[in-house]
Amino acid sequence: MLVKTFGSAVYGIQAITITVEVNIVAGTKYFIVDLPDVAIKESYFRIDSALKNCNFKMPRQQVVVNMAPADIKKEGSSYDLTIATAVLAASGQLEAGELDKYIIMGELSLDGSLQPIKGALPIAIQARKDGFKGFILPKQNAREAAIVNDLEVYGVESIKEVAGFFNGDIKLEPVLVNTREEFYDSLCNYDSDFSEVRGQENIKRALEIAAAGGHNVILIGPPGAGKTMLARRLPSILPPLSLYEALETTKIHSVAGKLAAADALVTIRPFRSPHHTISDAVMLMYPSVY
Repeated sequence: MLVKTFGSAVYGIQAITITVEVNIVAGTKYFIVDLPDVAIKESYFRIDSALKNCNFKMPRQQVVVNMAPADIKKEGSSYDLTIATAVLAASGQLEAGELDKYIIMGELSLDGSLQPIKGALPIAIQARKDGFKGFILPKQNAREAAIVNDLEVYGVESIKEVAGFFNGDIKLEPVLVNTREEFYDSLCNYDSDFSEVRGQENIKRALEIAAAGGHNVILIGPPGAGKTMLARRLPSILPPLSLYEALETTKIHSVAGKLAAADALVTIRPFRSPHHTISDAVMLMYPSVY
């Protein structure tokens, strides 16, 4: 039986919808085609163990997994849940009627529970653009995906919940986040504030001028002079992020895996402190440096 499910590949801070086709026929081997990396090829072992530990059966027939489009390289373990759901549907253990309405992503543990994924926000944005009804993903990523309006986001803890949802045995409640309320409630909520600095009048004036005019600043001085302390507080006197800037910043943090489960939006200007010996090449690749 042939079944299709849908996942997504993240490139930069953009996502591309991936169609996962699973066909089960007579035979004994398991094949994954169309440019999967090693993590995806090894998904068989995670899926096999997860299904057995959740009282499902891994088919002992030939299972062919096709990930289209074929010319795009697929990376990471986030496709575990996408493939496993298709395997269950193709083997008759799960109702396939609603599968084409959802993007399904998640990394499986051997006991069937789900680990968080990277890039949930860009995936959710692309899912809405492509007209999908909902997005099923690990519970840890649900809040960041739920800031996308007009998309039902379901956070699940295990593959059992996914199977129960499509079989009609359980009802999942979509995660709801009021994007504007979330944005304005936590806007400018900095841990370190410029008003906490005592003394250092000359450098404080220099930083205020740089912040007002959008200039670069170089701080030179001996260890302990307060360079990092002052630089860490500079974002607190910069203009607040707009909602568009907050979304773009959140997308970068989402792809880098730096977004906490409790966070939906990054509403403060990020500060990063790479080591002073960092090379130019690494600086360019360093995630979320502004």
